[in-house]
Amino acid sequence: MKIQLSKKHAGLADSVTLAINAMAKQMKLEGANIISFGVGEPDFDTPDNIREAGIKAIKEGRTRYTAASGIIELKEVICKKLKDDNQLEYSPENIVVSNGAKHSLFNALQAICNPGDEVIVPIPYWVSYPEMVKMADAVPVFIDCSEKNEFKLEIDKLVKAITPKTKALLLNSPSNPTGSIYTKNELEAIVQVAIDNNILIISDEIYEKLVYDNEKHISIASLNDKVKDITIVVNGVSKAYAMTGWRIGYTASNTEIANLMSKIQSHSTSNPNTIAQHASVEGIKNSDAAIEKMRISFDERRKYMVNRINKMKELSCIVPKGAFYVMLNISKLIGKKIEGRIINNSLDFAEIVISKANVAVVPGSAFGADNFARLSYANSIENIKEGLDRIEKLIAK
Repeated sequence: MKIQLSKKHAGLADSVTLAINAMAKQMKLEGANIISFGVGEPDFDTPDNIREAGIKAIKEGRTRYTAASGIIELKEVICKKLKDDNQLEYSPENIVVSNGAKHSLFNALQAICNPGDEVIVPIPYWVSYPEMVKMADAVPVFIDCSEKNEFKLEIDKLVKAITPKTKALLLNSPSNPTGSIYTKNELEAIVQVAIDNNILIISDEIYEKLVYDNEKHISIASLNDKVKDITIVVNGVSKAYAMTGWRIGYTASNTEIANLMSKIQSHSTSNPNTIAQHASVEGIKNSDAAIEKMRISFDERRKYMVNRINKMKELSCIVPKGAFYVMLNISKLIGKKIEGRIINNSLDFAEIVISKANVAVVPGSAFGADNFARLSYANSIENIKEGLDRIEKLIAK
């Protein structure tokens, strides 16, 4: 019997980042010595105090359901963090704790979008943004952001993209995949456009603690009360706290949006992992030293990777200011042959690099930027050196 499945979801694209990671893992199982610059995940263990808090929660029997939107202790800690770090005043009723920041983004789009609404998505974008917009029955509207402007949104392009159907803007700073960070002046210009046009802002700030070169992360919601009311701040513990597998993210928003997201979550997943919630309380309260140690290590790797790439023939990159990614410009290789194969696009480049050099990178097409590939420096300095050596030798051929 042939049954027609969901048309809406049948059109969703696969995650290229996870596909490359799966390919790398399979090659490893087959004995290949793979170096992966693929999926963005800290290579550090979760700090000891956080792990111990998780064990303590299990031993104390904190393993049952919680409120769908999270435990009050965690919400209170999040509110304090937002006040101390971001100068944002929220109450627990403004906070919804979810199964990772990806789940928080999904909830936000489900809560605000109606069929036909448009959501502005700057390119390069994180791979799941367009698909999440589609799952909310909305339409992603893309704006190309140039490397010359550090891949950041230009105001004149934003204004031109706005139509009567525009519902929201997805903003990511520090950015995955580019590592770019918006300045206060740049954010203020975006705020004015959003307020003038009655547009909501979803601000993905998951990499906020991983910034370099004396840069400062500024939450767009902190600029004034008007923009705070139209902004959904998205954050979590995965990246900065090396807690990717614990799956805890959260949003801060006005109570109307928060209440609707809570309802959506209550009928879809119920509460996020109870043990991970209790561990996250400890993480957010008492992990500054551990985060700083990881940030310093990431910074060392960042500097090495950028310096090395910009000495390579045919390859280049700009200096990322945050997160742990480099956008490798491969435009000079397009149309050329490597190992007898013509490089027509970033997927060709990624496939050749993994098959001929045993190095996994993510093609820029996953982020809407086909002249680039993303490399993660969330890897040991030894692996970074070896992986770049292999790429350089391959390109030399």
